[in-house]
Amino acid sequence: MDYANMHDDLRLQEQTSLVDKAETDLLDFFQEQQYKSGDVIPKEVELAVQLGVSRTVIREALQRLRMRGMVETKKKRGTVITNPDLLSLLEKTMYPGILADETLRDIFELRLVLEIGMGDLLFERITQRDIDELYAIVADEPVNTEEMIFNADQEIRFHGKLYEITGNHTLMRFQQMLLPTFEYVQKSGLLKKQVQHKKFVSHRGLVDVLQHGTPETFRNAMRNHFENHFQRLF
Repeated sequence: MDYANMHDDLRLQEQTSLVDKAETDLLDFFQEQQYKSGDVIPKEVELAVQLGVSRTVIREALQRLRMRGMVETKKKRGTVITNPDLLSLLEKTMYPGILADETLRDIFELRLVLEIGMGDLLFERITQRDIDELYAIVADEPVNTEEMIFNADQEIRFHGKLYEITGNHTLMRFQQMLLPTFEYVQKSGLLKKQVQHKKFVSHRGLVDVLQHGTPETFRNAMRNHFENHFQRLF
């Protein structure tokens, strides 16, 4: 048995454990001190004393926070709190082809729930110009939705416009991530159940509701719009 290597492995595990704890303790400390984006945090030596660990551990913990976009070093200022890009890591890892079926299904369901729930934001912020643009997008779509299959580009244009109307930039970025996964799931065979009821509210019908309806009627219409997807899920 190689006791030297075993000892080194134990030391590495202990060091990693200390850094894990220091990373969490740092975030707790920042919150207790009510630090906000742009605030300068204490120097490494001060943080080491505050948390009761070595300066090396603090340095590694801070490096992890830098990689997460939570702190950064500024010239002549030191290390400051930053406003992290919450979706950046998710965007970098959202490759449908390598995700497990359970994760793909979860993401598929997430998009359905988001779009059904955006009614209040839409009605609060939509303008007549937005409605006119939506009518222009659906101008070439048939009125009868039975047996209808939406073009992928048309889906992106229409639903992308809805996300744009919400004025919520996080939602807009979410859409850019979710649509490719949504399309991948539909083509992958993951949803094996056959659709029985094929009549559903069309894009044109959704615009009519936005023009004349309420957030509640929009939620019901969007739920019906996705009916074929829900039939294949449950």
